[in-house]
Amino acid sequence: MRYFLQLCLQSVAAAIQDLDAEIIVVDNNSNDGSCEMVKEFFPKVILIENNDNYGFSKGNNIGVERSKGEYICILNPDTMVAEDTFKILLKFAESKDRLGIIGCKLIDGTGNYLPESKRNVPTPMVSLQKMIGNSRAYYANRPKKDESGEVDILVGAFMFLRRQVFDKLKGFDEDYFMYGEDIDICYKALKRGYKNYYYPKTTILHYKGESTLKDKIYAKRFYSAMQIFYKKHFKKNLFFDAFIWLGIKLISIFHTKPKTIQKEIRNYILVSDSLNSSLKKALKKNIDLYSDNYKLEDDHEIIFDSNKLSFKEILNRMDNLSTNSKLTFKIIPRNANFIIGSDSSKLKGEVITF
Repeated sequence: MRYFLQLCLQSVAAAIQDLDAEIIVVDNNSNDGSCEMVKEFFPKVILIENNDNYGFSKGNNIGVERSKGEYICILNPDTMVAEDTFKILLKFAESKDRLGIIGCKLIDGTGNYLPESKRNVPTPMVSLQKMIGNSRAYYANRPKKDESGEVDILVGAFMFLRRQVFDKLKGFDEDYFMYGEDIDICYKALKRGYKNYYYPKTTILHYKGESTLKDKIYAKRFYSAMQIFYKKHFKKNLFFDAFIWLGIKLISIFHTKPKTIQKEIRNYILVSDSLNSSLKKALKKNIDLYSDNYKLEDDHEIIFDSNKLSFKEILNRMDNLSTNSKLTFKIIPRNANFIIGSDSSKLKGEVITF
């Protein structure tokens, strides 16, 4: 996560350059060198080092309690924002009454749209459908992915809201260790008469696999989170409780990691103004410089150099090029000797040092 956090902080620092804002990193007792990296490269960042893993809800509540701003943004460490993301959302927020939570368009490491960017309230019936493989009612079909509008539920990887609203909602419910807390806070906002919005005028990259690895632990935590949610917000349903319990037991026995086929890369295409000899040596394959007339093939991987491109340019190119579902991408963070990327939103990403 340390490498993904470095890219995230670079993008956030660029996005708040002209704003009166602060960056707070809450570390839940990690052991991957994240804290040392923050201290070395981002000395102005407020770093909170917890001596235990308190989970997503409590960790974020600790960070928000330390914050001073009128608005807050809850952001996963495996994300990347555009330079104008917060300015766009601030302008939108100031135009709305009874504003609850704002979410935006999220894409994964392959540039593909993440449908959890906007969801419906997972009623017991909707959740039952999702558990048996039918997610149509779980994700919100309206508004469309490139249209703005009110939605019920947004994803915790990126949430933008007024600090006052966060406090009135009493923050994230700490009964949830991980998963379900974003559903809960959005639903609490709706019940209090606030309006949640999906606003795709800015796009966020969320590698996702770094923070939501799809293994047995994830599955058990997700099902357990749903149990907490229904006990808090819906009438007791013995049938549904039994179904959830059975689901957890079956997952413990039968759940396996998703199978993915490693892509065979023939050519790397570097979007920059010069080739890096160290990178070429590390990749051990041919690297070409990208040009507008370059013919992209399925077995190509594009490497974006953020020393030469803005974060917004990278996000736009990934979004536009994702129509070719076989293309994959990596990013070189600024002044870094590594590249990162992810070919699947279900598995951890890849880091290559050079």
